[in-house]
Amino acid sequence: MAYQPNDYYAKKAKEENFAARSVYKLQEIDEKYSIFKGAKQVIDLGASPGSWSQYVSKKLGNQAKIFSIDLNPLTQSIPNVTFVIADIMKVDFIELVKNHGFDNLFEVVISDMAPKTTGIRVTDQARSYELCLMALEVAKKVLKPKGNFVCKMFDSDEFQNFKNELQKNFKKVNVLRPKSTRKESKEIFFIAQEFFYS
Repeated sequence: MAYQPNDYYAKKAKEENFAARSVYKLQEIDEKYSIFKGAKQVIDLGASPGSWSQYVSKKLGNQAKIFSIDLNPLTQSIPNVTFVIADIMKVDFIELVKNHGFDNLFEVVISDMAPKTTGIRVTDQARSYELCLMALEVAKKVLKPKGNFVCKMFDSDEFQNFKNELQKNFKKVNVLRPKSTRKESKEIFFIAQEFFYS
């Protein structure tokens, strides 16, 4: 099914000055799981065009700093957000955040990363799973004990494998398909909470 720019959530995002309709997915996740409670530093992986960083900035205000990264630019500057264009596969993440004035430990890592889709379902699913594993590796390097991790994945046969990986380092692992997700979309979101070192 073709992208519909005039759907309810797209209109709502435009009216509320958010960069994309995906903001409402994060909002629902946060309202259900309180993932940003007490957060001082947040990492947003795959941040472009910027709606998730906007949400976190508005939610936490001046009490928090957000480090956002993507291969593509944000559509606007956002208060308390430091944005870097880079490939997470090719950077030393600890070094990168330190160089931009952040402590090397964060309370929350969120990832809305998605591959450039090919239309070949198996290929797209495999690439999405690879991005999830990369996001998890970042989270394991930078999360404080009891930190939270949110990650988007194209639902596939790797669902249980990824859930198993999360359960090795998080006390709670939930899965949600937000109401604002398009009917034709295969997206699901993992919400992993209370990080621990295994």
